[in-house]
Amino acid sequence: MKETIGDADFLVVSDRPEKVMDFFTTMPDVVHVYGKGPTKSMVKLNTGLDADIRVVPEKSYGAALQYFTGNKDHNIALRKIAIDKGWKLSEYGIFDKHDKQIAGNTEECVYEKLGLKWMPPELRENTGEIEAAMKNKLPKLIEYDSLKGDLQIQTKWTDGANSIKEMGEEAKKLGLEYIAITDHTKRNAFVGGLDEEKIRRQMKEIEKVTENITGIRILSGSEVDILKNGKLDISDDVLEDLDVVGASVHSSFNLPKTEQTERIIKAMENENVDILFHPTGRLIQEREPYDVDIEKIIQTAKDTGTILEINAFPNRLDLKDEHIKLAVKAGVKFSIDSDAHNVNQMHYLEFGIAQARRGWAETKDVVNTRNVKEFLKMIKH
Repeated sequence: MKETIGDADFLVVSDRPEKVMDFFTTMPDVVHVYGKGPTKSMVKLNTGLDADIRVVPEKSYGAALQYFTGNKDHNIALRKIAIDKGWKLSEYGIFDKHDKQIAGNTEECVYEKLGLKWMPPELRENTGEIEAAMKNKLPKLIEYDSLKGDLQIQTKWTDGANSIKEMGEEAKKLGLEYIAITDHTKRNAFVGGLDEEKIRRQMKEIEKVTENITGIRILSGSEVDILKNGKLDISDDVLEDLDVVGASVHSSFNLPKTEQTERIIKAMENENVDILFHPTGRLIQEREPYDVDIEKIIQTAKDTGTILEINAFPNRLDLKDEHIKLAVKAGVKFSIDSDAHNVNQMHYLEFGIAQARRGWAETKDVVNTRNVKEFLKMIKH
């Protein structure tokens, strides 16, 4: 569940590895074979992605799974633990000084033999998880089915493809209990951003839809724009009447660090702003995050009770994992939102949960793991 990958590794247990190699290297999507061996082959797919396959005996599967899950620094640290015990650790297992395999068929037995608790793959970055496992202090990570709500959703009212009702019905299918409709505001005129009058009209439509749909609560919300001076582009008297308000930056990305930070802090200090959406504005491999003092943003979130969003959209994943970890330590709360602009994109929530797990977040750290009544009690306004 890393943000980007280099290639894809496939791991197989088989007593007929030659059949596996023949099948793998002749798949229709293979455009080039870099190498083909008895237990390992490397190919290029028509997507441009490289893919490797390894066949291992069943007794080595757990060790191989752990090894290829990575990351490199995590594996180096594990090998050092094995060496200190007089053993050797590889993708084939743990071996004693007589070269006898003493663990390897499952990941759990590999970690246990090394004196560690098994740790979820998202944590394997050598950023403190090994020390935590030694002390039996690994976080109880948020689970993939934990979310009850989605708090950033756009509709046909601005740049979305579906109606309020269609988004609500899809949320129901996904097992959610509530969603917030958060269309863009008037500063984003190029996507038909809503002014105060249109927001109030949308609130009335949400009420009508809610009357005609069961099993899902639809909250009125807004993705209000943070102006260059830190003010918001929608008046406070309208924001007060919404169920939930998110604020975000959509312009002036290149402000100096101090100015950009103060701009966002000023918006967070507004008592009507519940959530800071995609806090650093990055687009992975497209746009760098704007230059902000993330420690100050996190401290402001703590001081003002502002929720920081973990945006699940695959090219955002904003906050990034290391910032999530800092915010968890500070006691800040998060929302995990799809930022969906159509019904299919609501499925992106899984990636946001994965990002939260990589940042050591637990269920208690995420506000939309609560039911709607509990969630509404947790927000500022």
